[in-house]
Amino acid sequence: MTNPNRVTPIAALTVAVWAAASAAAPAHALEAVLQGLDKVTARVSTFEAPIGVKVRFGNLEIVADTCVKRPPEEPPQTAAFLEIYETKPEQDTQKIFAGWMFASSPGLNPLEHPVYDVWLKDCR
Repeated sequence: MTNPNRVTPIAALTVAVWAAASAAAPAHALEAVLQGLDKVTARVSTFEAPIGVKVRFGNLEIVADTCVKRPPEEPPQTAAFLEIYETKPEQDTQKIFAGWMFASSPGLNPLEHPVYDVWLKDCR
């Protein structure tokens, strides 16, 4: 039986990395700079997601809730909390991702989708 209060290793690592980033007084940004890959067409697109504004990439809707970046004198760390929804014709919109993404470690907490990859590049 699975314990719902159990902290997974990835969640513990994410919290630890975020705590370390927060200790350095990160600057909150106005937008997240994201990059997306359409695996069908092999096209890579760079796009901005203003904080709190829904942006589209293919049939995905992405909302950057917050984006933080350490000051230049600190070790680099850029992180964003993203919510990603998938829209399909004649179906309800479904949340497929909610969590922190880190620019320095895109594989740490990736979007797992058969058609699209999305990762954080920067905060502005």
